[in-house]
Amino acid sequence: MTKTLNAVITGSTSGIGLGIATSFAAEGWNVMLNGFGDADEIEATRAGLAEKYNVDVRYNGADMTKPDQIDDLIKEAEIAFGQIDILVNNAGIQFVSPIEDFPTEKWDAIIAINLTSAFHTTKAVFKGMKERGFGRIINVASAHGLVASPFKAAYVAAKHGVVGLTKTVALEGAEFGVTCNAICPGYVKTPLVEAQIPDTAKARNMSEEEVVQKVILEAQPTKQFVTTEQVGAMAVFLCSDHAAQITGAAHQIDGGWVAK
Repeated sequence: MTKTLNAVITGSTSGIGLGIATSFAAEGWNVMLNGFGDADEIEATRAGLAEKYNVDVRYNGADMTKPDQIDDLIKEAEIAFGQIDILVNNAGIQFVSPIEDFPTEKWDAIIAINLTSAFHTTKAVFKGMKERGFGRIINVASAHGLVASPFKAAYVAAKHGVVGLTKTVALEGAEFGVTCNAICPGYVKTPLVEAQIPDTAKARNMSEEEVVQKVILEAQPTKQFVTTEQVGAMAVFLCSDHAAQITGAAHQIDGGWVAK
């Protein structure tokens, strides 16, 4: 695929979303970033990607719990780029608690950001993609979109919902050149995860390496983190012409987690 594509990636100021944005920019595709964080750091990231890869990189700080802000995000991207060819629903948050103690407000927020926002963004771009006869929608789910873990009721429910939404969108877009797939990563070494390692080591009286191998990566048979570059490469492939007949699928990139 040689043409320039235009992408919106939610939750892309760091971690997996930024990894996907970087991979897209490296392909020569224009990118709309979204997410929270330090304004100066976000601007440095935006400008750095634009300069390094000579592409148009924009930023919109839409709160993904607010449908009106989501609409503004999509409209701004359409005005900036002319059209949206790729949508990556990546925004997500996590909270861990026994279900009897799980705060209702945390459940509501996780469902809103991890699942409902993907409905709103998809709804906003879908008509245009169908009319043009091309679109790529990628939902970043999780291994937890396929299997469960205790104490993650909202996250697991939301990510299972994302996989279900993926299948429905794929069926509705199948005759119009619009594909929809889910990527289901295992543990990815993001700044958020890395920051948890020293505190966990102290709390459990373990070395940081023991925390990585025996706590964080216990679920992954390879005992290795998934990288943001690997997730980005999968996303690029799913947007390519080679993946035109791949739709409605949940693609594991989890070091063998779900195979167990």
